[in-house]
Amino acid sequence: MENIKTAIIGAGSWGTALATVLASKLPEVTLWCHEPEVAAGINQTHHNPFFLKEFPLPANIRATTDLIATAREHPILVMVVPTQFTRRVLTALRDHVTDETLFVSASKGVEAETMTLLSDIHIEILGKPLGEKSCFLSGPSFARDTIMRLPAAVSIAGLDTERVERVQRLFHTAWFRTYSTDDVIGLELGGALKNVIALAAGICDGLGMGHSARAALITRGLNEMLRLGLQLGAKPETFAGLSGLGDLLLTATSDLSRNRTVGVRLGKGETLESIQQGSHEIAEGVRTTVGVHRLAAKLGVDLPITRGVYGILYEGLPPLEAVKELMERDLKPEHARQEN
Repeated sequence: MENIKTAIIGAGSWGTALATVLASKLPEVTLWCHEPEVAAGINQTHHNPFFLKEFPLPANIRATTDLIATAREHPILVMVVPTQFTRRVLTALRDHVTDETLFVSASKGVEAETMTLLSDIHIEILGKPLGEKSCFLSGPSFARDTIMRLPAAVSIAGLDTERVERVQRLFHTAWFRTYSTDDVIGLELGGALKNVIALAAGICDGLGMGHSARAALITRGLNEMLRLGLQLGAKPETFAGLSGLGDLLLTATSDLSRNRTVGVRLGKGETLESIQQGSHEIAEGVRTTVGVHRLAAKLGVDLPITRGVYGILYEGLPPLEAVKELMERDLKPEHARQEN
């Protein structure tokens, strides 16, 4: 892999973990931090004081809060800011990059207010010629596992084959395996909807519904991914891969999953407001649920699990009532044709 200056934009858990992957291959990695105290902590102590703070960071990770200088000085920018802030950060970057800048998005979600996928946000803000060359990284990979160098595999999606291969080589290590695909929409939807289904799985566990219920919910959640994906032009096989089934299984079953943990607490009767108070970590599924729910309604795609999660989060629907509504719907074939 050629030595190209690379920056991670976003110093949360996932951004910090990905910085350590790149630091194992590059002489220096720049990590842009929103919070000055995070940048200071990384530079002074080689620890992120907010995220994964128990893990020492390689000395060749350099933190900064200067977004404009970072954009101007680095030909490769890896976007790891929360989905709901991606538009704002890209807008700030737009006038300080070149036509050759390679953007890699490692965030997951759907913009809540506009129902927009991250790939479409890239095109809207960066312009079609550059935005269509962005690449997207997704798959079953917890930040904690990655920073500990435990084996994981992800997929890189993009429409520009040469750039996808560059990103695939850039991130590939002995413990972090990368695959490639041209199905940007499928990869994005898998990464977004798995967080919504993980919330539902957590709610199911918080209610004490048992393993059989959780297995059924995850399976039908995968079906929701597939139905929405086909409506938007995704390839069905993508949802059986790393960014679909793989990421869904990880996020919906592990205690390390922020989205599942929020769901468990909701199932046990806590309010969303109390869960979110005082937490630096963002459960992307909370806001992604809004975007997915609205997008499905706009397209006329029936997503009953997503609808139930939305009701619990934003309409005061009691979790037990949501389960009752799911179980008592009209009977239908398991593998029905795509319905509008």
